[in-house]
Amino acid sequence: QVQLMESGGGLVQPGGSLRLSCVASESIFNIIGMGWYRQAPGNERELVARFLSGSSTNYADSVQGRFTLSVDNAKNQLYLQMNSLRPEDTAVYYCNVIGRRVRDGNFFNSWGQGTQVTVSS
Repeated sequence: QVQLMESGGGLVQPGGSLRLSCVASESIFNIIGMGWYRQAPGNERELVARFLSGSSTNYADSVQGRFTLSVDNAKNQLYLQMNSLRPEDTAVYYCNVIGRRVRDGNFFNSWGQGTQVTVSS
């Protein structure tokens, strides 16, 4: 499997911003989907933002207009810019990538280990 590593989480005050990054351990291609999900204590993992090949990026209603998903294909990196953060955005954030590995063409569906985002004053 392709390893994914997230970074950029931390503690931020309400109204603040954070930028999460997710980098793949090797070159990938033929991306089917890339996205960010989050899981708060006691809750199920939920979609935050997702890009599907051949489709536009879709966002959860709760983050629409505040969060932006972007991709740097050359660096195999995925980003989530989070603005106007709220306490209810507090969660562990995970990236997910579905595609194929350049080295052998094999399909993969990988998740990162998660990065904690805490929004609190």
